[in-house]
Amino acid sequence: MIIIKSPLRITFGGGGTDLPSFYNKNGGFLISATIDKYIYINLYEPFKDYFFLKYSNYEKVKKIKNIKHPIIKKIFERYLPSQNKIEMQVAADVPAGTGVGSSGAFTVALIKAIYSYQNRSIGHNELAEKACQIEIEDLKRNVGKQDQYSSVYGGINSYQFSKNKVVVKPLKISKPILEKLDDNLCLFFTKFSRSADMILKKQNIQTKKNNKEIIKNLEFNKELGIKSKKFLENGELDDFAEVLNEQWRCKYERSPETINSRIKFLYKLGLDNGASGGKLVGAGGGGFLLFYAHDKEKLINAMSKEGIEEMRFKFDFNGVTRII
Repeated sequence: MIIIKSPLRITFGGGGTDLPSFYNKNGGFLISATIDKYIYINLYEPFKDYFFLKYSNYEKVKKIKNIKHPIIKKIFERYLPSQNKIEMQVAADVPAGTGVGSSGAFTVALIKAIYSYQNRSIGHNELAEKACQIEIEDLKRNVGKQDQYSSVYGGINSYQFSKNKVVVKPLKISKPILEKLDDNLCLFFTKFSRSADMILKKQNIQTKKNNKEIIKNLEFNKELGIKSKKFLENGELDDFAEVLNEQWRCKYERSPETINSRIKFLYKLGLDNGASGGKLVGAGGGGFLLFYAHDKEKLINAMSKEGIEEMRFKFDFNGVTRII
């Protein structure tokens, strides 16, 4: 039996610049942090010849070609072409479609599980690139490389994207500042979920058309990622909080239809009740609101009155890991 856990992530700046349509011409840069919320995959070989897959749905089929889940099917075709039986169970600390990179974390975890099942080792960069290949190249999804790389490497890192290379560098954040981040950052589930692929499709199309406004917006967001790195490493957390607000404005300008009136209300509620900065995590349309708060208790109480509960978290510094 193989059990793998793969961490989810939150973005601190530069989100959206990790899509090939942008970074191939302009270069991408973002800051991402993994958290102690995970996708778990349990993989083992049954006695009988079948594929039994339990995720948010379940499948029991005789052949790989009959699998409905696109990521599982593509990974099995690529890495288990001659296999005639597998049982797989998936569990998650956070639902899919909530902006914290669950699809990329799942893809990373499954490839890692298969390599472990085959008693094979795989390096960090190779694993991340194989996961990206499945989602971006094979399945033609409108996603970037942030989620896969974040889940593989873990920690709080900068990611620099170019046409043929991804450079990963851990941020140099002092222990007191890291503890302050742990204390003052809050995540709240908006109770809306969405498909990142559908939201990013529009951005991809406009970027490929060299839409000047979209390119300008993403270039500005890239600069926010660079600012975020500087402020975190210098311990300037009030400035970091303001960068979160700038990202909110940047995302709204890029895709106003992805931020509905309820999410706008919750964002303003946060800023009026103890938060000095905040943003929507992920591509937009729902998911989690991330706040940096000086008065965390006031913020949590205000959100609770609206039926919105905090999801407490710590940072994960291990990346994808085999448990058993």
